[in-house]
Amino acid sequence: MRKSSITRKTNETNISVNLNLDGSGKYAIETGVRFFDHMLDQLSRHSMIDITLRAKGDTHIDDHHTVEDCGIVLGQAISTSLGDKNGIVRYGHSHLAMDDALVRTALDLSSRPLLICNLNFPQQKIGTFDTELVREFFQALSNNAGITLHIDQLSGLNSHHIAEATFKSVARALRMAIEPDPRALGSVPSTKGAL
Repeated sequence: MRKSSITRKTNETNISVNLNLDGSGKYAIETGVRFFDHMLDQLSRHSMIDITLRAKGDTHIDDHHTVEDCGIVLGQAISTSLGDKNGIVRYGHSHLAMDDALVRTALDLSSRPLLICNLNFPQQKIGTFDTELVREFFQALSNNAGITLHIDQLSGLNSHHIAEATFKSVARALRMAIEPDPRALGSVPSTKGAL
């Protein structure tokens, strides 16, 4: 079973996550940051990864530490659940439209973290949520899961739509990449023999 449980406690945050890569997109997420909860719900639902996540952070300061540390913990959980990456597809991509927003994601579960993120939010906030934290989350996720992750906004006028299309697009690409490859079971998808 490709599952993991990770806990991270610092002076800024206390986060626990249970993750099942072979789930059905069930989620139970409470971070104290409502819009971010909504985005993580989308990530779970559209990747078909079951995620239970509880976070308590210093949101009286701002949401930065909570959002970033959730990316760290989710990245670690994905990496742990994938193990040696035997028999996975490895690569994933998605063009996802949400009303005015169109976001393209391409990723590689390469163990070589890199984020290229081209998002242009018209507003700096979605409610009380700082839009710059979208990039911070995906940077932490990429670094800790070992994902080469390219995100490109192709269109978009509404910041909520752009953010949501981004989370859904990454989710769909991740779903593709983590799937078992029936033609490559028992082998690592690399000529090096390891990822």
